[in-house]
Amino acid sequence: MLDTRPLLLETEFPSLKRATLETLQVNLGYKCNLSCTHCHVAAGPNRKELMDEATIDLLLRFIDVHQITTLDVTGGAPEMNPHFRYLVTEARKRNIRVIDRCNLTILLEPGYETMAEFLAEQAVEVVASLPCYLEDNVDKQRGKGVYNDSIEALKKLNAQGYGRKDSGLMLNLVYNPGGAFLPPPQQSLEAAYKRELGEKFGIEFNQLFTITNMPISRFGSVLLSTGQFETYMELLRNAYSAENLKNVMCRSLISIDWQGYVYDCDFNQMLDMPLQLPDAVYIASDKDNERNKVHLSDLIDRSLSGHSIAVADHCFGCTAGQGSSCGGALDE
Repeated sequence: MLDTRPLLLETEFPSLKRATLETLQVNLGYKCNLSCTHCHVAAGPNRKELMDEATIDLLLRFIDVHQITTLDVTGGAPEMNPHFRYLVTEARKRNIRVIDRCNLTILLEPGYETMAEFLAEQAVEVVASLPCYLEDNVDKQRGKGVYNDSIEALKKLNAQGYGRKDSGLMLNLVYNPGGAFLPPPQQSLEAAYKRELGEKFGIEFNQLFTITNMPISRFGSVLLSTGQFETYMELLRNAYSAENLKNVMCRSLISIDWQGYVYDCDFNQMLDMPLQLPDAVYIASDKDNERNKVHLSDLIDRSLSGHSIAVADHCFGCTAGQGSSCGGALDE
């Protein structure tokens, strides 16, 4: 896989400082039942990296100490981590808002047939990837048959009450562009999704989140191999909006990898750009890829408010046009 990291590190992106920490975004591992072309973590069925129970217990301790209000769980397919249900149950006992970033098709896989019921019982907010409402576009990005499986999974979630009016069970969908271009306006695309999915399948959902493709990992490799990298970066830079800076997700969020190392966001995690603190005591390691990384255990007793956030050229992806975050457009 071609690596865009060396091309992104030198940047003129404005400096950012962290506000109050509210959200832990936790990558439970890279194992997934799909291998999508736009996946910025290069997840797939053959990945072995999975967070262990000891690290999950550390997460729960951090949540308690820092009074975290939102636990945003991602992967891979986070449900494939054997400790997924334990983490969700313990977080919900603490009255924490839990978000599951679900690829939908996992709900139909053998061994996961009761996952939709579990999510509903725990009142987990489901953020589900559906990069288009058209079958050909989805299957092109995610694999043949994924669209039909996604529709079946959405029906399964609807049957549990997800996306239904007054149910309290939130079901939000995620759109990713199918190539090197920015998402269309979120509000109008949401209306099209609701019309198409409602008329064809009777599917209901709450909101649509549009997320810009980041020039990193698998998508970044595609950009390089097709000669589109510089053109795409020019598009992101030219569409930069300073107004989006105040709402970028990294100001109130930290990202935790499957080993417990800490990053300013999920994209920085994939670029191996760890959170940096001027007076941090780093975990000693003989492994080059673990040196100078802050571990969650180092942050139990300290505040991150006001600390600088590591930035690079990919950050233009979050501030281009209507803006982009794990919660969709920033200017909505």
